[in-house]
Formats: sequence, C-alpha cells, structure tokens
Amino acid sequence: MVKKINDLKNLIKSRNVKRVAIAFGEDAHTLKAAEIGIKEGLFTVTNFARQAVVEDIAAKEHIDTSLMKIVSVKGELEAIEKAVKDVREGRADVLMKGICSSANYLRGVLNKEWGLVPQGKLLSNVALVETGGYHKLLFLSDPGVLIKPTLENKVQQIKYCVDVVRKIGIDNPKVALLSAVETVNPKMESTIDAAVISKMNKRGQIKDCIVDGPLAMDLAVSKEAAEIKGVKSPVAGDADIIIFPNIESGNAVYKTLTKLAGAKTAGILLGTTAPCVLPSRADSVETKFNSLIFAVAVSGGK
Repeated sequence: MVKKINDLKNLIKSRNVKRVAIAFGEDAHTLKAAEIGIKEGLFTVTNFARQAVVEDIAAKEHIDTSLMKIVSVKGELEAIEKAVKDVREGRADVLMKGICSSANYLRGVLNKEWGLVPQGKLLSNVALVETGGYHKLLFLSDPGVLIKPTLENKVQQIKYCVDVVRKIGIDNPKVALLSAVETVNPKMESTIDAAVISKMNKRGQIKDCIVDGPLAMDLAVSKEAAEIKGVKSPVAGDADIIIFPNIESGNAVYKTLTKLAGAKTAGILLGTTAPCVLPSRADSVETKFNSLIFAVAVSGGK
C-alpha cells in the first residue's frame, strides 16, 4: 500500500524500467532529479537540450550526465517538439518539462499534429500531497489548469484521478467534492454540482470510487469536524481525492499546504496519452524528483 510518496519507488522497481523524455533540461534541479532516479534504477532519461549548456551546468554542480542520453538541439521549441514526439512515437513513456516556459511546453503537449492530447479530451492536472497533518496521501484536482470546471469536467476529473490512484494500488478511493458548506444551496453552484455528482456515483454512473459532497475542506479531512457538525459521510475525514470548485480554491489549498505546512508534493498532467510532468522552473530537486516518480509509477504497462 502506497502511503507516502517515497513508497512509489518500490512500486516502480517491481515493474519494467520506464523511459523519460525531458524537454530542455538545462537547469541544475531537473538534471539532479534525473540523476537521482537513474542511479536508483527507477527510469532512464533522454534529455533534449543544448549539450554544451548541459555539460557546463553538470560540471559546476557535479552531476553525472553520462548516465543519460543527451540529444542536442538549437533551442527550447525544438527541444519540446522532439521530446513530445519521443513520447508520442513510443520511444519514451513519460514527458517532463525542463527549463522551457510552461506556455511553450503546453502548446507542444496540445499540438494537434504531434501532441499528446487526443481530440475531445480534457486537459487537467493532479497534485499529490504528503503532509504530516493527514494519515495518507491526498490527490488534489485541479490546482493549476482548469479555471472553472463544469459539472461534466468534474466528472472527468474524478475518472482521471480514480484511474491514477488505482494504478498505484489504492482501490475504491474516496472522493470529496469541495464547497464552502455541507448543504445544497441554490446560490452556490458548487453545492449543486456536488449533489448531482454524488447521486450519479450512487446510481453507478461513476464507478470504482465512493463520492460525496458538498463537503467543506475541514470535513473532507477531519472525522472530528464531521461529527461535531453532525454530518454522516463515508468520505468525511478519509478522503483520497479532493475535487475543487475552481482553480482559485485548488491553488490556494495546494500552496498553503506546501508553503505553510511543509507538505511534500508531486504533480502531473492528466488527459494526455502519457503522463506529463509540468513543474515550476523554481521547484526544488525534491519536488521535481517526486513528480518524476509519480509520473513513472502511473505510466502505462507493467
């Protein structure tokens, strides 16, 4: 059972070695995260970047880039295209953003000719969070891509997240649909969406999980709060997956957990044909490494 992000390593080691394609890995944090994973036998790496720049950084930071394959490119746009195509054409299993801009990286992922998002698919993301204040891992959707998800979007987010958590051995996960209150309020759209989606789950329209909502954040993660408020819910205090009503609430919770609660985090894009890592350029080595092993752990095949 995976209870901590570090537990993903054992899961990965029980499977075939996966291949990571890095788009413009020209920063010390990305290169170090890649080096750690390669040395631990968790994945192999092809880095699409300017070789001279990579070698200069590696020399200064004492990173052994001989462990990875470096495909030299002229700039970030070429790096993104080649890395995305490496995944699309089956030479790599996971895509990772290096120091290139997020906007250019996403344009590559979404490219209609050679990108990784099938027509009609929803692009979303999920953050994996490990915090000392909660008894298991939390999967947060969507703190970074979907601005104001519709009811249909939320259903798709649930299906994406359920598929992800089942791939790391969490069966029948509990899903909390977040709002500010626990009762349906016609003036609060998120409460209506939550009630409808919960009913869809009870009627078998959303499978392989237990869904409840609307639930405020305290109820989703605290059984004591639910008992005090007199709310009976199979999800309260034991949620695996949190579905946010909008990007503001998701982003605020995610950043509060990381910056004030010292949570360990990882994140990947969903809706793509293969897991895609979209770290911030300022993310630490640990966060980039965590995102890499999260992506590798949920990539297809054994």
